[in-house]
Amino acid sequence: MKKADVAKVFDIFYNLNPEPKGELDSTNTYTLLVAVALSAQATDVGVNKATKELFEIVSTPQDMLKLGEEELIKHIKSIGLYKTKAKNVMKMAEQLVELHNGEVPNDQKALENLAGVGRKTANVVRNIAFGEPTIAVDTHLFRVSNRTGMAPGKNPLQVEKALAKVIPAKYVVPSHHWLILHGRYICKARKPECDKCPITQYCKFYKDKENKLNFS
Repeated sequence: MKKADVAKVFDIFYNLNPEPKGELDSTNTYTLLVAVALSAQATDVGVNKATKELFEIVSTPQDMLKLGEEELIKHIKSIGLYKTKAKNVMKMAEQLVELHNGEVPNDQKALENLAGVGRKTANVVRNIAFGEPTIAVDTHLFRVSNRTGMAPGKNPLQVEKALAKVIPAKYVVPSHHWLILHGRYICKARKPECDKCPITQYCKFYKDKENKLNFS
């Protein structure tokens, strides 16, 4: 996809949804970090159900340590890999208290050094909580970027770097929300709903599909 067409795609996203939001529920920066960490290999809907009562009693790393791992497990046992995630969340709380005075740092390396936090999670938290122009590449972004031809890449980091080069500066901060929502609700993995897609005129996948139909 040409860079000029990428700009047009994001103009369309903006006009349809000027203020896109993430779909994970949280009460502050710390609970956002926990929610994003828990969302790995899980749905936002599932995480929100599990954390609804949890975030009524936990809002700081200190609260989490006071709650304890066994009680945390009771809240999140409906989420995949809940035992490993519980251990990581508790270790993360310890690290935040010991190394960052109980605060979530706006620092990429510091976040990635926390238990259970990878590049994607750090990017999400810095973007949503601190308004940083980070791009968090999940399965939806990876699929949409490659399928449309917007920013092809063999792995998430390649896609992230490719997107950073083509997304207009004014749209970088909200960009990953638009792409996630597009991948989640329209450009689905198994059955993309091209008939509902507002950007087909710029999409490589759609053009290729049309060409095959024309020559069949």
